[in-house]
Amino acid sequence: MTDLPPNAQNPEENATNDVAQELLRRLRQKQGNWVEWGTAIASLLKTGYNPQEIFEATGFEPIQQNQVVVGSQVYNSLENSGVSAETRSHYATRGSDVLYELRLLTQEERAAAAELIFFHNVDADEARDIAKALKEFSYYRTLPEGFSAHPGDAVAHQVWKLARQNADLQQRSRLIAKGLRFAHTPAARQKIEQLLTDFTTVPQRPAPILPFYRLEFEEQLPRILPVVGELPLSRQDLQAVPILTEIEPFRLVKFSGEQAWVPLPGWQVLLAAEDPVVILANSDRFPIQTQSQVGPVVVVVDRAKREWDASSYFVVENGGELDFQWFETEPEIPLLGQIIIIVRPKKILDEELTKDSWQIDE
Repeated sequence: MTDLPPNAQNPEENATNDVAQELLRRLRQKQGNWVEWGTAIASLLKTGYNPQEIFEATGFEPIQQNQVVVGSQVYNSLENSGVSAETRSHYATRGSDVLYELRLLTQEERAAAAELIFFHNVDADEARDIAKALKEFSYYRTLPEGFSAHPGDAVAHQVWKLARQNADLQQRSRLIAKGLRFAHTPAARQKIEQLLTDFTTVPQRPAPILPFYRLEFEEQLPRILPVVGELPLSRQDLQAVPILTEIEPFRLVKFSGEQAWVPLPGWQVLLAAEDPVVILANSDRFPIQTQSQVGPVVVVVDRAKREWDASSYFVVENGGELDFQWFETEPEIPLLGQIIIIVRPKKILDEELTKDSWQIDE
């Protein structure tokens, strides 16, 4: 048997690299439609390419990559949701920014929203409002009086609430016009039309500030080390401890089993938590956007806190998946835990510089 030369690559690795190069070429030349671009970028990310490498090789900026990847995933879910062929054909050539806004909806809600958005020909900003309205409407166990389960009525209900909270007559009139535009049933239209003669305002309770923290100092990024045990120990005991690899940006640690750990500073809110667990997410998964840049965050949830509190955000189940939400009034669905901390990663201007202590000293 002939041994491979030291630098010879595995045939499977060569094949994977050839596929990746072909995907990069197609992206660089903008071949195919945006859905195919999103699928190609997702494949490259799974292969091990990072967004910066893809940008340098294709010209697709990281924010564009995220939009087309997520948008293509939403589009693919629409194909299995029974949306009309006309709607699918429309989104196959345009609308990645619109479909991106539907990412937090369930598959059924995405289909309903996509049809509604296509029918009314709205832009990405209005699509974001529609997605928010449908998501909040889904939390009602019983439909609000006068409104049906149709997505148009869901948007009309959201607008009806906003109009009742607005004392400015000009803004209120714009909201009423929007509500009449989207209302699907006569009953919903009637509820909106009542606002033309009823000028009563309902005070709006402001949403609480999300509990964002940012890791600022190196001491706040401890390392997790495996424990072998207490002496006396054998060589086998020492060798039995698995090698831990830290995963940035939060130094998350995994081993060969299913469990993983992530280190956090001993902030008082964490010490006081009764049953804290960690969920990894992107900052755009929250009901309100508090920062222009989307990035990874660690969400700490106290599973023991399941009593509604208007000043807190909670984890709930939405379409079989965990979701983050704030409720102005006590919801009719079970609360699975309260969000107590959201941690952003530490900003490092030059990661290589921090590794060389002699450069820092100078």
